[in-house]
Amino acid sequence: MKRKLIAAIGVATMFAAVAACGSSDKKDDSAQAGGAKASGAKSLTVWLTVDAQHNWPELVKAADDALVAKHPGVKINHEYYAWPDKNAKLDAVLATDKVPDVVEMGNTEMVPYMAEGAFASLDASKFENSGAWLDGLKQSVTYDGKTYGVPYYAAARIATWRKDIATASGVSATPKTWTELTADLDKIQAKEGPKFNAWYQPSRDWYAAMSFVYDAGGAIAKQDGDQWKASLESPEATKGLGEWKDALGKYMHGDLTKDESDRYIVYGQGKSALMYAPGWEAPSAADPKYDKTGGKLKANLVNFVMPGPSGKNLPVFLGGSDLAIPSKSKAQDLGAEWINDFTDSKAQTGLMGKGNLPNNTTQLATLESDPASAVTAEAAKSSWFVPTAPGWGTVEKANTLQDMLQSIATGKKTVEQATKDADAAIDKVINVQN
Repeated sequence: MKRKLIAAIGVATMFAAVAACGSSDKKDDSAQAGGAKASGAKSLTVWLTVDAQHNWPELVKAADDALVAKHPGVKINHEYYAWPDKNAKLDAVLATDKVPDVVEMGNTEMVPYMAEGAFASLDASKFENSGAWLDGLKQSVTYDGKTYGVPYYAAARIATWRKDIATASGVSATPKTWTELTADLDKIQAKEGPKFNAWYQPSRDWYAAMSFVYDAGGAIAKQDGDQWKASLESPEATKGLGEWKDALGKYMHGDLTKDESDRYIVYGQGKSALMYAPGWEAPSAADPKYDKTGGKLKANLVNFVMPGPSGKNLPVFLGGSDLAIPSKSKAQDLGAEWINDFTDSKAQTGLMGKGNLPNNTTQLATLESDPASAVTAEAAKSSWFVPTAPGWGTVEKANTLQDMLQSIATGKKTVEQATKDADAAIDKVINVQN
Protein backbone atom coordinates (compact mmCIF):
# COMPACT_ATOMS: atom_id res chain seq x y z
CA MET A 1 0.00 0.00 0.00
CA LYS A 2 1.62 3.21 -1.11
CA ARG A 3 1.99 6.04 1.35
CA LYS A 4 3.30 9.44 0.21
CA LEU A 5 4.45 12.08 2.64
CA ILE A 6 2.73 15.39 2.00
CA ALA A 7 4.67 18.28 3.49
CA ALA A 8 2.75 20.80 5.55
CA ILE A 9 1.64 24.14 4.17
CA GLY A 10 2.17 26.85 6.71
CA VAL A 11 3.94 24.27 8.80
CA ALA A 12 6.06 26.78 10.68
CA THR A 13 2.96 28.39 12.18
CA MET A 14 1.50 25.00 12.97
CA PHE A 15 4.56 23.77 14.85
CA ALA A 16 5.02 27.05 16.66
CA ALA A 17 1.56 26.50 18.10
CA VAL A 18 2.47 22.92 18.99
CA ALA A 19 5.60 24.05 20.81
CA ALA A 20 3.53 26.55 22.79
CA CYS A 21 1.93 23.61 24.63
CA GLY A 22 4.94 23.62 26.93
CA SER A 23 6.93 20.81 28.39
CA SER A 24 4.18 19.87 30.82
CA ASP A 25 2.19 18.35 27.98
CA LYS A 26 4.94 15.84 27.33
CA LYS A 27 5.40 14.45 30.83
CA ASP A 28 4.78 10.73 30.94
CA ASP A 29 2.73 9.01 33.62
CA SER A 30 3.84 5.39 33.60
CA ALA A 31 0.61 4.33 35.25
CA GLN A 32 -1.30 5.32 32.14
CA ALA A 33 -1.57 3.27 28.98
CA GLY A 34 1.23 4.16 26.61
CA GLY A 35 2.85 6.37 29.22
CA ALA A 36 0.41 9.15 28.27
CA LYS A 37 -0.73 11.67 30.85
CA ALA A 38 -3.99 11.20 32.73
CA SER A 39 -6.75 13.58 31.68
CA GLY A 40 -10.14 12.60 33.01
CA ALA A 41 -11.48 13.28 29.52
CA LYS A 42 -14.99 12.10 28.65
CA SER A 43 -14.63 12.05 24.88
CA LEU A 44 -12.16 10.91 22.27
CA THR A 45 -11.75 11.98 18.64
CA VAL A 46 -10.11 9.46 16.31
CA TRP A 47 -9.06 10.22 12.75
CA LEU A 48 -8.60 7.25 10.44
CA THR A 49 -8.38 6.93 6.68
CA VAL A 50 -11.21 5.57 4.58
CA ASP A 51 -9.40 2.21 4.43
CA ALA A 52 -10.69 1.42 7.93
CA GLN A 53 -14.13 2.84 7.23
CA HIS A 54 -14.66 0.73 4.12
CA ASN A 55 -12.70 -2.44 4.82
CA TRP A 56 -12.71 -3.19 8.56
CA PRO A 57 -15.31 -1.07 10.39
CA GLU A 58 -15.99 -3.97 12.75
CA LEU A 59 -12.44 -3.70 14.10
CA VAL A 60 -12.94 -0.01 14.81
CA LYS A 61 -16.15 -0.82 16.67
CA ALA A 62 -14.43 -3.53 18.69
CA ALA A 63 -11.80 -1.04 19.88
CA ASP A 64 -14.54 1.46 20.74
CA ASP A 65 -16.46 -1.15 22.70
CA ALA A 66 -13.35 -2.18 24.63
CA LEU A 67 -12.63 1.41 25.67
CA VAL A 68 -16.21 2.13 26.67
CA ALA A 69 -16.28 -1.05 28.75
CA LYS A 70 -13.35 0.30 30.77
CA HIS A 71 -14.64 3.89 30.82
CA PRO A 72 -18.45 3.88 30.80
CA GLY A 73 -19.92 7.02 29.33
CA VAL A 74 -16.92 7.91 27.19
CA LYS A 75 -17.99 9.21 23.78
CA ILE A 76 -15.85 8.28 20.77
CA ASN A 77 -16.04 10.37 17.63
CA HIS A 78 -14.61 9.14 14.33
CA GLU A 79 -13.63 11.13 11.29
CA TYR A 80 -12.48 9.45 8.09
CA TYR A 81 -10.30 11.00 5.42
CA ALA A 82 -8.68 10.16 2.13
CA TRP A 83 -4.90 10.42 2.47
CA PRO A 84 -4.29 13.89 0.93
CA ASP A 85 -7.38 15.34 2.63
CA LYS A 86 -6.30 14.04 6.02
CA ASN A 87 -2.88 15.66 5.89
CA ALA A 88 -4.18 19.04 4.81
CA LYS A 89 -6.78 18.98 7.58
CA LEU A 90 -4.27 17.84 10.20
CA ASP A 91 -1.79 20.56 9.32
CA ALA A 92 -4.53 23.15 9.75
CA VAL A 93 -5.91 21.94 13.08
CA LEU A 94 -2.51 21.42 14.72
CA ALA A 95 -2.25 25.20 14.87
CA THR A 96 -5.45 25.29 16.96
CA ASP A 97 -6.70 23.75 20.19
CA LYS A 98 -9.15 21.44 18.39
CA VAL A 99 -6.86 18.56 17.54
CA PRO A 100 -7.82 14.90 17.20
CA ASP A 101 -6.73 12.63 20.02
CA VAL A 102 -5.61 9.81 17.71
CA VAL A 103 -4.60 10.17 14.07
CA GLU A 104 -3.59 7.61 11.45
CA MET A 105 -0.38 8.44 9.61
CA GLY A 106 1.33 6.82 6.65
CA ASN A 107 4.65 5.57 7.97
CA THR A 108 6.71 7.93 5.80
CA GLU A 109 4.59 10.84 7.00
CA MET A 110 5.75 10.56 10.59
CA VAL A 111 9.24 12.07 10.42
CA PRO A 112 8.60 15.85 10.24
CA TYR A 113 5.83 15.68 12.82
CA MET A 114 8.02 13.76 15.26
CA ALA A 115 10.95 16.10 14.64
CA GLU A 116 8.89 19.17 15.51
CA GLY A 117 7.14 17.74 18.56
CA ALA A 118 3.69 17.56 17.02
CA PHE A 119 3.09 14.12 18.54
CA ALA A 120 3.28 13.02 22.17
CA SER A 121 6.01 10.59 23.14
CA LEU A 122 4.79 7.18 24.29
CA ASP A 123 6.08 4.32 26.40
CA ALA A 124 6.32 1.53 23.80
CA SER A 125 6.35 -1.16 26.50
CA LYS A 126 2.72 -0.35 27.31
CA PHE A 127 1.56 -1.60 23.91
CA GLU A 128 1.01 -5.26 23.14
CA ASN A 129 3.64 -6.84 20.85
CA SER A 130 5.86 -3.74 20.93
CA GLY A 131 8.88 -5.94 21.58
CA ALA A 132 8.25 -7.65 18.25
CA TRP A 133 7.23 -4.72 16.04
CA LEU A 134 8.43 -5.11 12.45
CA ASP A 135 11.70 -3.24 11.99
CA GLY A 136 10.44 -1.11 9.13
CA LEU A 137 7.45 0.04 11.18
CA LYS A 138 9.36 0.48 14.42
CA GLN A 139 11.76 2.82 12.65
CA SER A 140 8.86 4.90 11.38
CA VAL A 141 7.60 5.71 14.90
CA THR A 142 11.03 6.31 16.45
CA TYR A 143 12.84 9.64 16.49
CA ASP A 144 15.86 10.66 18.56
CA GLY A 145 15.52 7.51 20.64
CA LYS A 146 11.88 8.10 21.60
CA THR A 147 8.64 6.50 20.43
CA TYR A 148 5.95 8.77 18.98
CA GLY A 149 3.46 6.31 17.55
CA VAL A 150 2.28 2.73 17.34
CA PRO A 151 2.48 0.61 14.17
CA TYR A 152 -0.99 -0.24 12.88
CA TYR A 153 -0.49 -2.58 9.91
CA ALA A 154 1.88 -3.14 7.02
CA ALA A 155 2.11 -4.12 3.38
CA ALA A 156 5.13 -5.53 1.54
CA ARG A 157 6.04 -5.68 -2.14
CA ILE A 158 6.14 -9.03 -3.88
CA ALA A 159 6.74 -10.31 -7.39
CA THR A 160 3.77 -11.54 -9.43
CA TRP A 161 3.87 -13.06 -12.89
CA ARG A 162 1.56 -14.82 -15.27
CA LYS A 163 1.93 -18.59 -15.15
CA ASP A 164 0.45 -19.00 -18.63
CA ILE A 165 3.02 -16.70 -20.22
CA ALA A 166 5.90 -18.25 -18.27
CA THR A 167 4.82 -21.77 -19.26
CA ALA A 168 4.46 -20.83 -22.92
CA SER A 169 8.05 -19.57 -22.77
CA GLY A 170 9.36 -22.84 -21.35
CA VAL A 171 9.52 -21.73 -17.72
CA SER A 172 8.01 -24.25 -15.31
CA ALA A 173 8.79 -22.84 -11.84
CA THR A 174 9.11 -19.49 -10.13
CA PRO A 175 12.70 -18.26 -9.78
CA LYS A 176 14.58 -18.42 -6.50
CA THR A 177 17.64 -16.40 -7.49
CA TRP A 178 18.39 -13.31 -9.55
CA THR A 179 20.19 -15.43 -12.12
CA GLU A 180 17.14 -17.65 -12.51
CA LEU A 181 14.84 -14.63 -12.70
CA THR A 182 16.76 -12.89 -15.46
CA ALA A 183 17.14 -16.14 -17.40
CA ASP A 184 13.39 -16.69 -17.21
CA LEU A 185 12.64 -13.10 -18.21
CA ASP A 186 15.02 -13.44 -21.16
CA LYS A 187 12.98 -16.42 -22.38
CA ILE A 188 9.70 -14.57 -21.93
CA GLN A 189 10.99 -11.47 -23.68
CA ALA A 190 12.26 -13.49 -26.62
CA LYS A 191 8.98 -15.40 -26.93
CA GLU A 192 6.67 -12.38 -26.64
CA GLY A 193 8.64 -9.90 -28.75
CA PRO A 194 10.20 -6.44 -28.33
CA LYS A 195 6.97 -4.54 -27.63
CA PHE A 196 6.06 -6.77 -24.68
CA ASN A 197 7.12 -5.93 -21.12
CA ALA A 198 8.62 -9.07 -19.64
CA TRP A 199 8.74 -6.95 -16.46
CA TYR A 200 6.57 -3.85 -16.26
CA GLN A 201 8.50 -1.57 -13.93
CA PRO A 202 7.73 2.19 -13.99
CA SER A 203 10.95 4.15 -13.66
CA ARG A 204 9.58 6.65 -11.13
CA ASP A 205 8.68 3.91 -8.65
CA TRP A 206 11.39 4.84 -6.15
CA TYR A 207 10.23 2.25 -3.63
CA ALA A 208 11.33 -0.49 -6.04
CA ALA A 209 14.51 1.21 -7.20
CA MET A 210 15.74 1.95 -3.68
CA SER A 211 15.31 -1.74 -2.85
CA PHE A 212 18.14 -2.38 -5.31
CA VAL A 213 20.22 0.28 -3.57
CA TYR A 214 19.72 -1.35 -0.16
CA ASP A 215 20.23 -4.83 -1.63
CA ALA A 216 23.68 -3.73 -2.79
CA GLY A 217 24.56 -2.40 0.67
CA GLY A 218 23.81 1.24 -0.12
CA ALA A 219 21.40 3.73 1.39
CA ILE A 220 19.58 6.93 0.44
CA ALA A 221 21.35 8.78 3.23
CA LYS A 222 23.37 7.95 6.33
CA GLN A 223 23.46 9.55 9.74
CA ASP A 224 26.64 10.86 11.36
CA GLY A 225 25.91 12.14 14.83
CA ASP A 226 22.92 14.44 14.54
CA GLN A 227 23.46 15.13 10.85
CA TRP A 228 22.36 13.22 7.76
CA LYS A 229 24.26 13.07 4.49
CA ALA A 230 22.98 11.74 1.18
CA SER A 231 24.85 8.64 0.01
CA LEU A 232 23.46 7.76 -3.41
CA GLU A 233 26.89 8.42 -4.95
CA SER A 234 28.45 5.61 -2.93
CA PRO A 235 29.82 2.61 -4.86
CA GLU A 236 27.19 0.39 -3.26
CA ALA A 237 24.26 2.63 -4.19
CA THR A 238 25.43 3.19 -7.75
CA LYS A 239 25.96 -0.55 -8.15
CA GLY A 240 22.36 -1.19 -7.11
CA LEU A 241 21.03 1.51 -9.41
CA GLY A 242 23.09 0.11 -12.25
CA GLU A 243 21.48 -3.30 -11.77
CA TRP A 244 18.05 -1.67 -11.65
CA LYS A 245 18.76 0.27 -14.85
CA ASP A 246 19.95 -2.86 -16.67
CA ALA A 247 16.73 -4.67 -15.78
CA LEU A 248 14.58 -1.81 -17.07
CA GLY A 249 16.59 -1.63 -20.27
CA LYS A 250 16.08 -5.33 -20.99
CA TYR A 251 12.50 -5.90 -19.87
CA MET A 252 10.59 -2.60 -19.59
CA HIS A 253 9.45 -1.34 -22.98
CA GLY A 254 6.66 0.97 -21.86
CA ASP A 255 6.68 4.68 -21.06
CA LEU A 256 9.86 5.39 -19.07
CA THR A 257 8.44 8.59 -17.60
CA LYS A 258 5.55 6.97 -15.72
CA ASP A 259 5.08 6.39 -12.02
CA GLU A 260 3.43 3.36 -10.43
CA SER A 261 0.01 4.88 -9.66
CA ASP A 262 -1.78 3.00 -12.46
CA ARG A 263 0.53 -0.01 -12.69
CA TYR A 264 -2.24 -2.50 -11.88
CA ILE A 265 -4.39 -1.02 -14.64
CA VAL A 266 -1.57 -1.27 -17.17
CA TYR A 267 -0.84 -4.82 -16.02
CA GLY A 268 -4.46 -5.69 -16.56
CA GLN A 269 -4.10 -4.86 -20.24
CA GLY A 270 -2.16 -8.10 -20.72
CA LYS A 271 1.06 -6.80 -22.23
CA SER A 272 3.24 -7.63 -19.23
CA ALA A 273 4.44 -10.81 -17.56
CA LEU A 274 5.96 -9.66 -14.26
CA MET A 275 5.37 -6.83 -11.84
CA TYR A 276 6.92 -6.03 -8.49
CA ALA A 277 4.32 -4.29 -6.36
CA PRO A 278 2.29 -4.29 -3.14
CA GLY A 279 0.31 -7.50 -2.79
CA TRP A 280 -3.04 -5.88 -3.52
CA GLU A 281 -2.12 -4.74 -7.04
CA ALA A 282 -2.23 -8.11 -8.82
CA PRO A 283 -5.72 -9.01 -7.56
CA SER A 284 -6.85 -5.52 -8.55
CA ALA A 285 -5.49 -6.05 -12.06
CA ALA A 286 -7.55 -9.23 -12.25
CA ASP A 287 -10.74 -7.37 -11.36
CA PRO A 288 -13.13 -7.53 -14.35
CA LYS A 289 -13.02 -3.73 -14.50
CA TYR A 290 -9.32 -3.83 -15.42
CA ASP A 291 -8.70 -7.30 -16.84
CA LYS A 292 -8.51 -6.92 -20.61
CA THR A 293 -7.17 -10.43 -21.20
CA GLY A 294 -10.54 -12.13 -21.41
CA GLY A 295 -10.40 -13.28 -17.81
CA LYS A 296 -6.99 -14.97 -18.01
CA LEU A 297 -5.39 -13.09 -15.14
CA LYS A 298 -7.26 -14.46 -12.13
CA ALA A 299 -6.32 -18.10 -12.71
CA ASN A 300 -2.76 -17.42 -13.83
CA LEU A 301 -1.30 -15.00 -11.30
CA VAL A 302 1.51 -16.52 -9.23
CA ASN A 303 3.29 -14.70 -6.41
CA PHE A 304 6.88 -15.17 -5.29
CA VAL A 305 9.50 -13.40 -3.22
CA MET A 306 11.59 -11.14 -5.40
CA PRO A 307 15.22 -12.29 -5.45
CA GLY A 308 17.91 -9.63 -5.44
CA PRO A 309 21.19 -9.42 -7.32
CA SER A 310 23.03 -9.80 -4.00
CA GLY A 311 21.92 -13.42 -3.70
CA LYS A 312 19.42 -12.63 -0.95
CA ASN A 313 15.77 -11.67 -1.13
CA LEU A 314 15.34 -8.11 -2.39
CA PRO A 315 14.72 -5.97 0.71
CA VAL A 316 11.30 -4.37 0.58
CA PHE A 317 10.02 -0.96 1.52
CA LEU A 318 7.58 -1.84 4.27
CA GLY A 319 4.68 0.50 3.64
CA GLY A 320 1.93 0.86 6.15
CA SER A 321 0.22 2.99 8.75
CA ASP A 322 0.95 4.20 12.27
CA LEU A 323 -1.26 5.72 14.95
CA ALA A 324 -0.11 8.83 16.82
CA ILE A 325 -1.41 11.15 19.52
CA PRO A 326 -1.03 14.90 18.95
CA SER A 327 0.86 16.67 21.74
CA LYS A 328 -2.04 19.08 22.20
CA SER A 329 -4.58 16.31 22.78
CA LYS A 330 -6.45 16.64 26.07
CA ALA A 331 -7.20 12.91 26.14
CA GLN A 332 -3.79 11.33 25.66
CA ASP A 333 -4.45 8.57 28.18
CA LEU A 334 -7.69 7.52 26.50
CA GLY A 335 -6.04 7.80 23.10
CA ALA A 336 -3.26 5.44 24.16
CA GLU A 337 -5.76 2.94 25.53
CA TRP A 338 -7.81 3.06 22.33
CA ILE A 339 -4.69 2.54 20.22
CA ASN A 340 -3.70 -0.46 22.32
CA ASP A 341 -7.17 -1.98 21.87
CA PHE A 342 -7.04 -1.29 18.13
CA THR A 343 -3.58 -2.81 17.63
CA ASP A 344 -3.53 -5.74 20.06
CA SER A 345 -3.14 -9.34 18.89
CA LYS A 346 -6.87 -9.87 18.40
CA ALA A 347 -7.15 -6.77 16.26
CA GLN A 348 -4.06 -7.72 14.27
CA THR A 349 -5.64 -11.10 13.54
CA GLY A 350 -8.64 -9.26 12.12
CA LEU A 351 -6.40 -7.09 9.94
CA MET A 352 -4.54 -10.17 8.72
CA GLY A 353 -7.89 -11.60 7.67
CA LYS A 354 -8.32 -8.55 5.46
CA GLY A 355 -5.08 -9.24 3.61
CA ASN A 356 -2.79 -6.97 5.64
CA LEU A 357 0.45 -7.80 7.38
CA PRO A 358 0.45 -7.56 11.19
CA ASN A 359 2.62 -5.04 12.99
CA ASN A 360 4.74 -7.72 14.71
CA THR A 361 6.99 -10.64 13.82
CA THR A 362 5.22 -13.05 16.18
CA GLN A 363 1.97 -12.98 14.23
CA LEU A 364 3.79 -12.54 10.93
CA ALA A 365 5.28 -16.00 11.49
CA THR A 366 1.80 -17.52 11.52
CA LEU A 367 1.22 -16.32 7.97
CA GLU A 368 4.10 -18.36 6.63
CA SER A 369 2.11 -21.59 6.79
CA ASP A 370 -0.78 -20.17 4.76
CA PRO A 371 -0.17 -20.39 0.99
CA ALA A 372 -2.27 -17.27 0.47
CA SER A 373 0.02 -15.13 2.62
CA ALA A 374 3.32 -17.00 2.84
CA VAL A 375 5.04 -15.05 0.07
CA THR A 376 4.20 -11.66 1.53
CA ALA A 377 5.23 -12.78 5.00
CA GLU A 378 8.59 -14.02 3.74
CA ALA A 379 9.20 -10.84 1.75
CA ALA A 380 8.51 -8.66 4.79
CA LYS A 381 11.35 -10.23 6.76
CA SER A 382 13.92 -8.09 4.96
CA SER A 383 12.94 -4.42 4.80
CA TRP A 384 14.26 -0.88 4.68
CA PHE A 385 12.89 2.53 5.60
CA VAL A 386 13.41 6.14 4.61
CA PRO A 387 15.94 8.29 6.50
CA THR A 388 14.37 9.55 9.72
CA ALA A 389 15.81 13.01 9.10
CA PRO A 390 14.02 16.28 9.91
CA GLY A 391 14.04 17.39 6.28
CA TRP A 392 12.93 14.13 4.71
CA GLY A 393 9.49 15.56 4.00
CA THR A 394 11.05 18.23 1.80
CA VAL A 395 13.06 15.61 -0.09
CA GLU A 396 9.98 13.58 -0.82
CA LYS A 397 7.84 16.57 -1.73
CA ALA A 398 10.46 17.68 -4.27
CA ASN A 399 10.34 14.30 -6.08
CA THR A 400 14.13 14.21 -5.98
CA LEU A 401 14.37 10.43 -6.18
CA GLN A 402 11.71 10.10 -8.87
CA ASP A 403 13.38 12.67 -11.09
CA MET A 404 16.77 11.05 -10.59
CA LEU A 405 15.42 7.65 -11.56
CA GLN A 406 13.63 8.94 -14.65
CA SER A 407 16.80 10.67 -15.84
CA ILE A 408 18.72 7.40 -15.45
CA ALA A 409 16.08 5.23 -17.12
CA THR A 410 15.66 7.54 -20.12
CA GLY A 411 19.41 7.95 -20.59
CA LYS A 412 19.30 11.69 -19.92
CA LYS A 413 21.96 11.22 -17.26
CA THR A 414 24.41 8.52 -16.29
CA VAL A 415 23.96 6.82 -12.94
CA GLU A 416 27.00 8.70 -11.65
CA GLN A 417 25.79 12.14 -12.73
CA ALA A 418 22.20 11.57 -11.63
CA THR A 419 23.23 10.39 -8.16
CA LYS A 420 25.67 13.27 -7.77
CA ASP A 421 22.94 15.77 -8.58
CA ALA A 422 20.43 14.02 -6.33
CA ASP A 423 22.85 13.93 -3.40
CA ALA A 424 23.49 17.65 -3.78
CA ALA A 425 19.77 18.39 -3.77
CA ILE A 426 19.12 16.12 -0.78
CA ASP A 427 21.99 17.55 1.28
CA LYS A 428 20.56 21.08 0.95
CA VAL A 429 17.38 20.16 2.82
CA ILE A 430 17.65 16.85 4.65
CA ASN A 431 18.85 18.39 7.92
CA VAL A 432 16.50 21.37 7.78
CA GLN A 433 13.32 21.02 9.78
CA ASN A 434 10.19 21.54 7.69
